[in-house]
Amino acid sequence: MSRKSDAFGARHEIDTPLGRRTVYRLDAVKALGDVDRLPYCIKVLLEACLRHCDGFVVTEQSVRALAAYDPANVGATEIPFMPGRVVLQDFTGVPAVVDLAAMRQACVRMKGDPQRVNPLVPCDLVIDHSVQVDAFNSPDALRINGELEFQRNAERYTLLKWAQRAFDNFRVVPPATGIIHQVNLEYLATVAWDDGRALYPDSLVGTDSHTTMINGLGVVGWGVGGIEAEAVMLGQPIYMLIPEVVGFRLTGALPEGCTATDLVLTVTQMLRKHGVVGKFVEFFGPGLAGMPLANRATLANMAPEYGATLGFFPVDEQTTKYLHLSGRDEKLIRTVEQYYKLQGLWRKDGRDVRYSATLDLDMGTVQPSLAGPKRPQDRIALSAMQPQWRKDLAATFGKADSGNGEVPVSCDGQTFKLRNGAVVIASITSCTNTSNPDVMIGAGLVARKARALGLTRKPWVKTSLAPGSKVVTEYLDQAGLTADLDAVGFALVGYGCATCIGNSGPLPEPISKAINAGGLVAASVLSGNRNFEGRISPDCRANYLASPPLVVAYALAGTVDIDLAKEPIGTGKNGQPVYLKDIWPTQREVADTVAACVTRGQFIEQYRDVFAGSPEWQAIEVAEGGLYAWDPQSTYVQEPPFFVDLSADPQPIAAIRGARCLAKLGDSITTDHISPAGSIKKDSPAGRYLVERGVEPAMFNSYGSRRGNDRVMTRGTFANIRVRNQLAPGTEGGVTTDFTDGQVKSIYEASLSYRKAGTPLVVLAGVDYGMGSSRDWAAKGTFLLGVRAVIARSYERIHRSNLIGMGVLPLQFQPGQDADKLGLTGRETFDVAIDDSLAPGQDVQVTATGPDGQARKFTATCRIDTPVEVDYYRNGGILHMVLRRMAKEK
Repeated sequence: MSRKSDAFGARHEIDTPLGRRTVYRLDAVKALGDVDRLPYCIKVLLEACLRHCDGFVVTEQSVRALAAYDPANVGATEIPFMPGRVVLQDFTGVPAVVDLAAMRQACVRMKGDPQRVNPLVPCDLVIDHSVQVDAFNSPDALRINGELEFQRNAERYTLLKWAQRAFDNFRVVPPATGIIHQVNLEYLATVAWDDGRALYPDSLVGTDSHTTMINGLGVVGWGVGGIEAEAVMLGQPIYMLIPEVVGFRLTGALPEGCTATDLVLTVTQMLRKHGVVGKFVEFFGPGLAGMPLANRATLANMAPEYGATLGFFPVDEQTTKYLHLSGRDEKLIRTVEQYYKLQGLWRKDGRDVRYSATLDLDMGTVQPSLAGPKRPQDRIALSAMQPQWRKDLAATFGKADSGNGEVPVSCDGQTFKLRNGAVVIASITSCTNTSNPDVMIGAGLVARKARALGLTRKPWVKTSLAPGSKVVTEYLDQAGLTADLDAVGFALVGYGCATCIGNSGPLPEPISKAINAGGLVAASVLSGNRNFEGRISPDCRANYLASPPLVVAYALAGTVDIDLAKEPIGTGKNGQPVYLKDIWPTQREVADTVAACVTRGQFIEQYRDVFAGSPEWQAIEVAEGGLYAWDPQSTYVQEPPFFVDLSADPQPIAAIRGARCLAKLGDSITTDHISPAGSIKKDSPAGRYLVERGVEPAMFNSYGSRRGNDRVMTRGTFANIRVRNQLAPGTEGGVTTDFTDGQVKSIYEASLSYRKAGTPLVVLAGVDYGMGSSRDWAAKGTFLLGVRAVIARSYERIHRSNLIGMGVLPLQFQPGQDADKLGLTGRETFDVAIDDSLAPGQDVQVTATGPDGQARKFTATCRIDTPVEVDYYRNGGILHMVLRRMAKEK
């Protein structure tokens, strides 16, 4: 930045293996506070503010606030953070590109320079969310799924190739390469960022909540909504309150039979119970010294599931060891060590870091575990799985016992009976675990032992292997384990997120029909990070997270109604029972195989031409030019309405009057509930829209793939098949009571009635509203339905920001209050008393007038948390504010 100053004398020149570089030394501000005892992640924020301090965007006050950080009294101090780069995946990246293209178009209409809409920081988009598991358990599965991916997504891929040419600082990692966070971990991240002049800690934001996986490498980064990421791309800082930092002390080592997956499920349960939403978590303690980087990445990956903004591991010898293994340049690796030691950012066990709170875990107490059936924090010890399943079957799903309603099925030449608890999906999926050679090799060894004993998957189990990078295939091949995984059903289906994000593909028709005809509670077991209802498959009501070796075990067993510690998993070819202990590898077996088969050369080879792509990618032709040529017939990409007719200046903030409730919802409403990513039903509003435009249901693709088209996404908002709206009791799915005519209809159809009547809308909700994925369409769709305020008991971090980023007001019930305790049914008319003097965190009076004319007044807290968020809200959103500024600049 041209305005940079060096008010604190922090700028120094040093010689590094990469050459002479400028650094901004943290010891220059030691007089301002006890910098040596700051959490490492806070030091990274301090360095960024020190480096960007210009007296304008980043002031000396921000530097002083961070240097004097008091973990016992953090307060409510706002700072600007300017991440060094942005990563995107295609489900969130496509709408981001669409927004940028629309902003360029709007700049032209506003007589501004469209080229000002251009990324100012490095941006990498990894295409990983589009592959779907159509073919499985076949040597042709990878080819078939890849061909279908290109058929379904040609328009989207054309847009992304156009963006790569039209925008500066914008690279695209093509399909069939890997998962964004694994590619970031294995290749994109540098730990110490070198821009050719200065050296500083690598940092980023990403348009995916699991961006935190990179925290395992010692890189500060977290997930934000696409709206906020676009602002960062355009040079805007992220304004944030200085966070509390919870220290998590790890001791001991994992016992025999346990994996990093078991550890992260335990940590997730502990931190959810403690409460870390909006906070940073930093891991420390003697347990870190021997913890492989891959295990750290697994723990960091699931920060959204335990609710934290970060799950941070400081840089140390394990970091540089991994940088070497993954093929990073040796000069960079030496520079990382030099820089982090110079800055006091290198992990030292003896350093007395001060935290806002601490938790302890002896890793030796961890047990093999799963989590489910609906939330990742609901950990179940493997030894307790069968009784917990039977309890959940009755209490959660309302079924008497597993044996009720057996349904005979004939499929692929075999006849069998399906019952409650049948595992119909078993998937080794997600960067959470496929980035970890220990658990992947472990799964392969389970498969090898099972194959040798004559076991294979049950015929009703849809099995799949979708690694996060091609390196996984390389080392499984090297270990000779690919054939073993194939033999038990885990054929390679693609390189991408697949089942973890709901791209599990349809079940074989006879199995799907049997589940629905019998009203069965079928299960999935996956090595993913989320298991929210309706996410994995419309046919799976119970979903369990587990390690890759356990995924293989449950595919062999074919049911979750089993005690794997005591009951045989199957019968061997010799007619003898086979137990889990007979096929489970030892830690030594896993470690020896990893040491022999995972090499630096594999990473170098697979990432040598990472941006080149397949012949299919290279063959995509795109138009030249800086303005995107919108096709009015496209069902994938349309110019969104957000910036059409945007005025040069915003209107003052005004009260919301006469609003009706569109949905009254319970606790733990996820962004999957609000804006599903999975399959589109033919009889849904979105499905009808596509059919009317000549799209066959087989080519519907998914909601996630159609986020470049607001017409589809608005119709899909609140369309999750498991949404239960209290305004339409006894129903599931996106329906509500339309108070303009008293009819129960789809939420989208009701929104059209309210729009015609000029009636604004509100949503009432419970605890943790908006938990889960970072998807900006959960806010965009809410806005386009006509919702002007959400009133909830609490919010998950990213969704609250996204609501403000789209001009939707987040209000929070006062402690101890909720809609039911206030006697709100959702049938009232709501008035929200706000005006242009709105301030962060202020009390807002809401008047709810019932059908009988009786008015109930209550006070809610405005969850616009910072002054700059008030400006975003006043402008109708963050991008609206940025666009207005750009249009005025010469």
